[in-house]
Amino acid sequence: MHISSLPGKTGIGTLGKSAYEFADFLERAGQSYWQILPLCPTGYGDSPYQSFSTFAGNPYFIDFDLLCESGLLKRSDYSSFNWGKDEEKVDFDRQYANRFKVLKKAVDRFNFDDGGYSEFSRENSFWLDDYALYMALKNERGGKPWTEWEDDIKQRSEKALSAASIRLKDEILFWKAVQYLFYGQWYSLKEYVNYLGIKIIGDIPIYVALDSADVWANPANFQLDENKKPSFVAGCPPDAFTKDGQLWGNPLYEWEYMKNDGYAWWKKRINHICRVCDIVRIDHFRGFESYYSIPYGAPNAKKGTWEKGPGIEFFREIEKDCGKKNLIAEDLGFLTPGVKKMLRQSRYPGMKVLQFACDSDGDCDYTLHHFTKNSVAYVGTHDNDTAIGYIKNAPRKTAKRAKEYLRLTRREGYNWGMMKSVWSSASDTAIVTMQDLLGLGSEARMNFPSTVRDNWQWRAKEGSFDDELAEKTRYYTALYKRLPEKRGKVK
Repeated sequence: MHISSLPGKTGIGTLGKSAYEFADFLERAGQSYWQILPLCPTGYGDSPYQSFSTFAGNPYFIDFDLLCESGLLKRSDYSSFNWGKDEEKVDFDRQYANRFKVLKKAVDRFNFDDGGYSEFSRENSFWLDDYALYMALKNERGGKPWTEWEDDIKQRSEKALSAASIRLKDEILFWKAVQYLFYGQWYSLKEYVNYLGIKIIGDIPIYVALDSADVWANPANFQLDENKKPSFVAGCPPDAFTKDGQLWGNPLYEWEYMKNDGYAWWKKRINHICRVCDIVRIDHFRGFESYYSIPYGAPNAKKGTWEKGPGIEFFREIEKDCGKKNLIAEDLGFLTPGVKKMLRQSRYPGMKVLQFACDSDGDCDYTLHHFTKNSVAYVGTHDNDTAIGYIKNAPRKTAKRAKEYLRLTRREGYNWGMMKSVWSSASDTAIVTMQDLLGLGSEARMNFPSTVRDNWQWRAKEGSFDDELAEKTRYYTALYKRLPEKRGKVK
């Protein structure tokens, strides 16, 4: 469950009281991991996979009550805003319109002479300086993407950037302070979660958004032309689920340049996320072996080509400088022998998604009896329907096969039957979504891939994480020998 899905009074989940209460619920339920989506600011389509920065934290998650307790806000600064009508959905338009107004008031009271702020700014200058300047320039230009900025700023003329840094000094300080506030709250929460014996699984998208500080500040890392427009963009070819393929639109990496540079940017990125989270899922792992390249401006992903990626040498180079990291390989999709070999060589656990087995007409890697020990088992991810929604909406043949193979019954609950299946699997780790624990249908689905409307909105109701659900979850966690011994045994 992502941070945004926590309940609360300001329209979106935050790093405040509800996050700590959810951590307490996980501890009572006997859980060892809390998996989240990328923590970075949301951009196009409100997606955490299309962010203005891969290093920055999402300002929407800063908790106002905590800022109130520290003296940076008054309750009246934020209590009068309308944060949305539906407590079970995030209204991103209202977040965008209102949240920064409140944060401006907090930063107006912020002490920039705070030693902690100075240390944070210094330690994170490798990304924070570019990000804060980028956001200040973007706001000055009414939110336009950097590819539409005037040429001297777009091309990062030293004279133009120097003038902008002076002109936008206060705005730059605002964005730096917001990041300091975010990471202060995040690390406090993480410390508490870890104290309870729970580790946080984060997420790092393989690609970054074109409209981001990452691309603007490091154009040589990407396949861009002399006008800083992408030559080719990322996506996936057509398959049984998408006849036009998936056109993500992210700029592709200039892997040869990165290799010659010792993958410096990637090393900073991975070191950063591995400090922010305990374990990290690498999205679209197969893209490191070979990636799908689509000509920029193409209407869909039909006419792309597969190009060679950096392969296992990339991960070996990362480990050589950064050490062995706790990574999970998102190895879903079309897997060639080369991708499978790279996964074996990396020794990272891959992912097994139970819904994919039910979709198959025959035996496949996602069939339950093929789950391997070095893997993470899921009923579904943020890109899938909920378990109940899946059974309801799947073709009749698929639903029948799932019920027979997994011995699902309406009386027990299709969600509980599917969750028990992954808990009983050979996989070292099993992750279920909060929507499935709560027995919710398709109305609670988080994302529909290849669409940009009505995604990432689901939120849990107040009071959802009750003792009855914690006790039931703990019972089955223990029954399938997934309960840490220090937390007791099955009653």
